[in-house]
Amino acid sequence: MDRRTVLKGLAGASGLALTGGLSAPAIAQGAAARTLRFVPQANLANFDPIWGTQYVVRNAAAMVWDTLYGVDSSLQPQRQMVESEEVTDDGMTWTFKLRSGLKFHDGEPVLSKDVVASLTRWSARDPMGLMIKALQQELTAVDDRTFKLVLKQPFPKLLYALGKNNSPCAFIMPERIAQTDPFKQITDYVGSGPMKFAKGEWVPGAKAVFEKFADYAPRQEKSSWLAGGKQMLVDRIEWVVMPDPATAAAALQNGEIDWWENPIADLVPVLKKNKNISVDIGDPLGNVGSFRMNFLYPPFNDVRARRAVLMALSQEDYMRAIVGDDTALWRPLPGYFTPDTPLYTEVGGEILKGKRDLDAAKKLLAESGYSGQPVTCLVAQDQPITKAMGDVTADLLKKLGMNVDFVATDWGTVGSRRAQKTPPGQGGWNMFHTWHAGADCINPAPYTAIRANGDKAWFGWPTSAGTEKEVTSWFEAKNLDEEKATINRLNKAAMDDVVYAPTGFFLSYTAWRKNVSGITKGPLPFFWGVSKSA
Repeated sequence: MDRRTVLKGLAGASGLALTGGLSAPAIAQGAAARTLRFVPQANLANFDPIWGTQYVVRNAAAMVWDTLYGVDSSLQPQRQMVESEEVTDDGMTWTFKLRSGLKFHDGEPVLSKDVVASLTRWSARDPMGLMIKALQQELTAVDDRTFKLVLKQPFPKLLYALGKNNSPCAFIMPERIAQTDPFKQITDYVGSGPMKFAKGEWVPGAKAVFEKFADYAPRQEKSSWLAGGKQMLVDRIEWVVMPDPATAAAALQNGEIDWWENPIADLVPVLKKNKNISVDIGDPLGNVGSFRMNFLYPPFNDVRARRAVLMALSQEDYMRAIVGDDTALWRPLPGYFTPDTPLYTEVGGEILKGKRDLDAAKKLLAESGYSGQPVTCLVAQDQPITKAMGDVTADLLKKLGMNVDFVATDWGTVGSRRAQKTPPGQGGWNMFHTWHAGADCINPAPYTAIRANGDKAWFGWPTSAGTEKEVTSWFEAKNLDEEKATINRLNKAAMDDVVYAPTGFFLSYTAWRKNVSGITKGPLPFFWGVSKSA
């Protein structure tokens, strides 16, 4: 029996045996309706949304901390904590006023000094923040509710940067927390958002708990992604960590959990047969699979070794490993940008098309100087997407003649270790797998993974002067035609230098019990507006 057959059989079996006695608390029916039990995509191993970029951390942080602006489902920034803004005619001086009545979870008011400290920490880690920081002449608190940003030249996408949904988001924290070194993790989780983090109930690897913040002042507009009124309709949200998909499927069927963020495609037919469960595509913009290589050390510091991977890589193998046999759930991606969006292009992507050429790839790898040294692959086993891709990669690299050092670990450890710049044999790494939400890959503004500015780039620290030149050109483009021409050149430059290897485009499911309502589609689970009946 193969893995898929075993999983389907287990998921249809008795939930009690599978969940190992996972028990719902003996609470009154009304209280149960006010508690939402959610299985996240991975364990919440750390909780600093500025220090790292893992989606699981961002998803939790979006409940706990608020932002000045929020991107809506049309990908437009809307006011969130900000009441108003003024900008001078030259576009270089911005004056912002906060809404009245904003409070942190410790009861203290949200003040301009908190915003200044929060943006300072964020701008040290975020690619768009770094761009703003390079142009920044002054960021000061004018009074308790007013702060001013003075730039050396205009930055037209400023409000988008302050409200974007990709990691790291510009979350607003108390000044004392935001003054933490941006390269060290925070340990105090006092937030500004609609839910408080119950630090005392946090058990990494098992659960995380969030409680409704009674003094949160939501906006009056209808919610849309990170914008609008974040009305919490439940009092408590419990994240229950279940890395085994069959266990999660059984728990959902038994009513032990209410919502499963990302069920694997193999188990969706079983879930769809249950009259008490709804299943749908979580985000129509989908995801881009990523094979991320470390530019600092051999073999992938040589572009020939990186291109050898592209020549041999079969996107179909990766996509079928993730989503199974349903071809409607994936498509090849000979490029970096989200399919069916205005800037999608395949220019420069020929190396990923057609029959795979293993012999030519081996020859190119030999030319790079590879001589059999171990290639350390970080592969999270508790995240189905990365586990599936990692298994394919181990086989691929061995076929290329590489000595694979396969590090089977958890997603939290990958998140920490990939930040290490030490040599692979000394705690570092050569490659890891992740994925990027399609909403983050529509253009270069939110696309952290496409940046190739060396030490300031995302993990792997790619350097590609051609890619960076076109990123700058895109920000300067005056119309869509100029943007498209720039993206064609950018896609080719990034593919030539192999900023990373895209493994394909895929859609993911989400599943919930039918007594839960208000779940909306998007690049992260939005908990505001979600309710549960007894």
